[in-house]
Amino acid sequence: MGYSGMVSSKFTTGNRVRRGAITKTGNAHLRRIVGEAAWAYQRRPWVGGFLRKRQQGLDQEVKDIAWKAQTRLHSRYSKLTGRGKNKNQTVVAVGRELLGFIWAIATRTEAKFQKQAA
Repeated sequence: MGYSGMVSSKFTTGNRVRRGAITKTGNAHLRRIVGEAAWAYQRRPWVGGFLRKRQQGLDQEVKDIAWKAQTRLHSRYSKLTGRGKNKNQTVVAVGRELLGFIWAIATRTEAKFQKQAA
């Protein structure tokens, strides 16, 4: 998340902590792509024909993480907009969490490839 710059800036003085806008110090291309992907979570999660076709041959563990991401991020988007949050702030929050799911899939697959290589 820090690599993408999708972390909030922080101002501290004594025991007072104030959080600001995202830092934008990371990879701008990654931040833009994840932000665009986060807009899709305003729709209800489902696995249609095209997505099902794309998922053929993937490990079940990866599919489970992807489904968990779809349901969790959609509910997070709905809750934040339901509370009256600005849509752009909601998308950044959902995108930041999406990066966590991407990281989880990447580490699981990398560990699997390392086991196969050994």
